[in-house]
Amino acid sequence: MVCCLVSVAQNPQNPSTAADQNSQASQASGALDQITAVPNRPTFSTTAESVQSGVFEIEYGMEAAEGHENINGLLKFGLTKNLEMRFGNNPIERDFGVTGRGDSAAGFKYKVFSEKDWRPTFAVLYTATIPTATAEVGAGAVGHSAGILVSKDFGKHHFDFNETAQWLGRPGGSGFDRDYFTALAYSRGLSGKWGVTAEVAGFSWTNFAAPATMTLMGAATYNVSSRLVLDSGIYVAAYGNLPRATFFAGVTYSVGDLYHHRSRK
Repeated sequence: MVCCLVSVAQNPQNPSTAADQNSQASQASGALDQITAVPNRPTFSTTAESVQSGVFEIEYGMEAAEGHENINGLLKFGLTKNLEMRFGNNPIERDFGVTGRGDSAAGFKYKVFSEKDWRPTFAVLYTATIPTATAEVGAGAVGHSAGILVSKDFGKHHFDFNETAQWLGRPGGSGFDRDYFTALAYSRGLSGKWGVTAEVAGFSWTNFAAPATMTLMGAATYNVSSRLVLDSGIYVAAYGNLPRATFFAGVTYSVGDLYHHRSRK
């Protein structure tokens, strides 16, 4: 969802990971050599699974709440089997009557090992915030975040857990504030092409200007094909200075295999 790899700190959503019923499908698709989307949407959390090697994938969505709207995007590329390069941006953002473009972010996700028997999939994620936002809309400074991602399937049930530390740049280059992001997401496929996902996520206290937050999210996903996934839902503020309810909708699409692995086969 919202965001892009940008400092997810006080700006939901990190488009985080949905339609994780695809994680099971992607294992099967490996044998079939087909392209299968690996959505980061619609959750704040990020799945430990990575985009297939050579595959370029895009995600775009929008969200709306009282005093807050945005369009958010995330671009992903599977540089290798385990290394995913990422770039995110909110091209349009409006908060409390102020409209402009949001910050950007660039980073990578590296899958350390895949799920096997009792062992979950484990990955690390690094993101650098690029202060491209219009004044009064973004952070106005470079920031960094690094975290661990854990994903595990139990039959048809899929879980994602994230723990991330963020170093939020202060305007003027006067150092960093630090906070922590924690999220637990659940998803499963239903009959046909439908799926559901839910999540609890939150940020720790940063300073007096950025108190702790917690959100609860529920969404539905629809797999138009293995490469195209739609999502829509709502997240509500359980704690903190956030809009009471935020509605969102978006799409994830695997554009193609730039390495032409599958066409050669």
